[in-house]
Amino acid sequence: MFASLENVVDRFREVEGLLSDPTVVSDQKLYRGLTKEHADLSGVVAVYNKYKQVCSDIEGNRELLQDSDPDMKELAKAELPELEEQQHQLEDELKILLLPKDPNDEKNIILEIRAGTGGDEAALFAADLFRMYSRYADRNRWKVEMMSTSETDGGGFKEVVAMISGDRVYSRLKFESGTHRVQRVPDTETQGRIHTSACTVAVLPEAEDVDIEINNADLRIDLYRASGSGGQHVNKTESAVRLTHIPTGVVVACQDESSQHKNKAKALKVLKSRIYDQMQAEQNALMAADRKNQVGSGDRSERIRTYNYPQGRCTDHRIGLTLYRLDAIMQGDVDEVIEALITDQQAAQMSQQES
Repeated sequence: MFASLENVVDRFREVEGLLSDPTVVSDQKLYRGLTKEHADLSGVVAVYNKYKQVCSDIEGNRELLQDSDPDMKELAKAELPELEEQQHQLEDELKILLLPKDPNDEKNIILEIRAGTGGDEAALFAADLFRMYSRYADRNRWKVEMMSTSETDGGGFKEVVAMISGDRVYSRLKFESGTHRVQRVPDTETQGRIHTSACTVAVLPEAEDVDIEINNADLRIDLYRASGSGGQHVNKTESAVRLTHIPTGVVVACQDESSQHKNKAKALKVLKSRIYDQMQAEQNALMAADRKNQVGSGDRSERIRTYNYPQGRCTDHRIGLTLYRLDAIMQGDVDEVIEALITDQQAAQMSQQES
C-alpha cells in the first residue's frame, strides 16, 4: 500500500509541475484533464501526509516513554491510544482511497424508469420514483433534462427517460439499477387492501464521443407525428423521431420536443448510452450477469428495494438495510441508503484484495 502511496505522491508532484507549464496551459483539453487529476490526487496526498504526521507523533511519544521526567512519560502514555486510533482510521481511509476507481464514476447518466407489474399503480409509482430522483438531483445541484416520456391518463409514467448531469452523478446513482417494489393502498382501492407493484430502474453512464462512435450508415431514422397532449402542432408536424441502430437492434424514440432536430439529438444521446452499456456488458461476463440480476424483468418477485407505505418503511434487500423514514426518502433524502451501498461495495472490494 505504501509503495502505491509514494507513487501517488510522485505523480501529484509531476502533475503540479505540468500545470505550471505554458505549453500545457495553452492546451485546454489537456489542462482540464490534469486539473481534474490534480484534484483527485490531492485528496489522497492530504490524507497520506496526515497519516505520516500521526506516525511521527506516535514515534515521538514512544521515545518520551523512556524520558526521565515522570510528567512527560505520563503525558506521552495518555496521548498514545488516541494517536494509534487515528493511525488505524487513516489507514482504513487510505485503503479505500486506493481502491480501483470505476471509470464511469465521473459521468452524467441516462435514467430510465419503466412501470412493471401493477398496471396504473405501477405507473404512478414510476412517477413517484422519478420525483424522488429529481429532488435528490436538486439537493446535489444536478441538472435533470427530460429525454422521453410515455404518460398515462392517471398522471403516471409507463416509461420516463431523463439525463441527469452534474458532479459525479454516476458514482452516486449507479446502485439504483434494479426492480423497485412498492406496497401501499391505491387511491382506487375501496376495500383498503394493500397492493404490490413494481418498476424497473436503469442507470446508464452517458456515452461520450470518445467512448463510442456511431456510423450514420448504421442508423435507420423514422419520423412520425407525436402523440399525446400538445395541441395542433403535435397533430400536424412529424417532429417525433425513432432511431434504430441496425447492428445491435437498439431502438430509441423521442417526441418530447417540438423540434425534429432536438428530438433526434436527444434520441442519439440515449442510443449511444444504451449501446455503450451493452458493449460494457459484453466485454465483461460478470458485469453482464450482474446487470441481469439488477434489472430483471420487472416482476414484483424480483426486487432490490421495497417501499412499504403502511409501515413507513424502506428496505434495500441487497444489504439488509431498513429505514423507517419513507416520507423523507420519497422527498429525495436518499443519501443514507446510497452511502450504505457505497460502503458495502468498498468493503467487498477490500475483502477481495486481501484474499
